[in-house]
Order: sequence, then C-alpha cells, then structure tokens
Amino acid sequence: MEKKVIYVVSDSVGETAEFVTKAALSQFINENEYDIYRIPYVENTEVLRGAVYHAKQLGAMIGFTLVNRDLRAFLTREAVEKNVECVDILGPMIEAMERKFSLQPKQEPGLIHKLDEDYFKRVEAIEFAVRYDDGRDPRGVAQADIVLIGVSRTSKTPLSQYLAHKQLKVANVPIVPEVEPPKTLFEIPSHKCIGLRISSEKLNDIRKERLKSLGLDDKAFYANLDRIEAELSFFDQIIQRLNCPVIDVSNKAVEETANSIMNMINQPYWDFHEHQAKE
Repeated sequence: MEKKVIYVVSDSVGETAEFVTKAALSQFINENEYDIYRIPYVENTEVLRGAVYHAKQLGAMIGFTLVNRDLRAFLTREAVEKNVECVDILGPMIEAMERKFSLQPKQEPGLIHKLDEDYFKRVEAIEFAVRYDDGRDPRGVAQADIVLIGVSRTSKTPLSQYLAHKQLKVANVPIVPEVEPPKTLFEIPSHKCIGLRISSEKLNDIRKERLKSLGLDDKAFYANLDRIEAELSFFDQIIQRLNCPVIDVSNKAVEETANSIMNMINQPYWDFHEHQAKE
C-alpha cells in the first residue's frame, strides 16, 4: 500500500499542526502507513508556494497553522489554484475568538513556546541563511557550516532555510556561466560545499512554471533549453574544480534533500562539529 503524504506547515514549530494531523490520521490508517513532512518557521510566500508545488507533485495534502492572516490567505489561494487539499487548523479558531472577544490577534507565531538556547541558535542560523542567500555577500561562504551551490531554481533558498531550522549556518551561491563564483568557494574544505544537480528537462519545466506565475512568456531565455544546458555544463565544471559532494534534486522534495545532507554531515569524515567548536 502506497503511503499517504501530508505536509504540515507552520510559522512556528509546527507541533500543534502535526499533533492534530496525527490524531485525525489515526481514524483512518496506521502510523506506518503515512509520512508527515513538517515545514516550520515559515516567513514568506515563496516557502508556501514551494510546499504547494511539492504537495501537488506527491499527491499530498497540507495541514497548516499560520497566525499571520496574509500567509493563511496566500496558502489557501495557492492550494485552491493548484487543486491541492489544504486544511487551516488554527485560523477558524483565531477568527472565532476575534469575533467573540472583539479583539485583534497579535499575529506573532510561537508565543506558546519558551525562548530557550536551541531557539536562539535556530534564529541565528535563520538570520545567517537570509543574510548570505543567493551569493549576495561572499563573506558568508567562509563562515558557513554548509555552502549550497546550484543553478537558479534548484531550491537553494528553501533548502537553506530548512537546514537553518536544524541550527546549521547555510550560505548558498548561484552558478551562472557569466559570473565566476567567489574565490572563497575554492578555499574552504571541499566537503563543506554541496552541489545541487538537476536534469535539464525538470529545470525547464520548473522555470516555465515560474515564468507563468509571474505573468511572463514561458519561452523566455531563462527557460530556453539551450541556455539551461549551458548553465548545467558550467555547473559541472565548477563541481569538478571543487571536487565536492553532489545531490540530484530533480525528483526530490526539499525535506528529502535536507535529510540527505544531514546524513552526509553525520559521516565520520565530516569535521562539522570541530568547525563549530572553533567559532
């Protein structure tokens, strides 16, 4: 029997959404007959759009707890547009209390959780991922625990954010034929770099969908197959120079790629913990 898949989305930890989801699932199937993928600490619509995209690809449904009404509305619209089953777990209760008490909700996620040491480490890692996203500041490459490299639309940003919630400081660098990667990239230990490879056909589909979502012509140069092949060829050249690990993300959800990376850094050769201790 094929496992049922549910995405749990939250702008906080996501424990409430996961608990309710499991309680509902217990009325239908056993625990080993489903997979729950939790996407916590959502702060922007890009992550929500990605969640809906992956849910659509896997035939999954989404349960969410978002206190921000704009994010709730966006996710609901996106899910309806993509025909993905999506359930607002917290919103109806908040709206009912707003009517009953004639008060405005604070719209601040995570108020129920204490600010502990792990929380602050996660916040620091998340801020790091934002600061050094998309190669905007090459100084982050030397300071990062992990550096993700790949062409545009290989999920570098959502993956950086996901790993940040695991307290990992992640920088990501876009690979573009016209731009030489930062020199620092070739000076750090090769296994700290992780290449994100994707098939040209898959990337072509993703970029076309991206252009359509922006109201642009899907035949633009950005989604041209020859251009994509050139970018991937340049990516392979950089990987050869770096001699770093590579993960094929063509048919992987962000969570799957993140798990692969976590498995990598738990290998004996990885001196990640030593690196942390020196900081």
